[in-house]
Amino acid sequence: MSMGKIAATFALAASVGLGGCSGVRYPSYYVLNVPQQSASPRVPTKQAFGSASVREFSAPRFLKEGAVVYRPGPEQLDYYAYALWAEDPRRVATEALVRELRERGLFKSVDLYDGRQSPDCLIIGSLDHLEEFDEKSNVSVEVGLSAQIVNLRSGEVLWRGTSIKTVKVGDRSVPGVVSEMSSGLGSAVNSLVDSMQARLLALRSSSD
Repeated sequence: MSMGKIAATFALAASVGLGGCSGVRYPSYYVLNVPQQSASPRVPTKQAFGSASVREFSAPRFLKEGAVVYRPGPEQLDYYAYALWAEDPRRVATEALVRELRERGLFKSVDLYDGRQSPDCLIIGSLDHLEEFDEKSNVSVEVGLSAQIVNLRSGEVLWRGTSIKTVKVGDRSVPGVVSEMSSGLGSAVNSLVDSMQARLLALRSSSD
């Protein structure tokens, strides 16, 4: 091959490479903005339980990959390649639960568990669902939480429960989906604490 052809070949490769760079797509990052939804009254101080720590929520593997998840079909699961979480949803769910428990006054104190405290109760939770569901022309999101309260002094499970919320999506864009996920997570946390509160107050009444 002559020097002229080699030079022309490199020039073509360079132009293709530059064209590819101009089409680079960068990811967008999203944050769950969980609203405070509780309308329940605070638990009277005399009825509050002791100290509680909330361990960071666990989650199935598909929710730990860092991308917003969607299901194009009942047996399918996929990820938005350019829609990533700016903060781990497990952490967001955990903090939302801590905030709601503090707001209710169900325990005398509520903290994130770091392995160094000696609380009366440990709350262990899981973020089971946080994904978009596509069914023909309908788009919805499903948020699912489960948790249990363990009395660390006796080892007894005082309560366990599950909350699943399904919300239809009006704005069929990723920001619209994330907005409904935020709302669904707030509602799921609220329902979970409702169940928790009813059980613990019943236990308190039966022991008085």
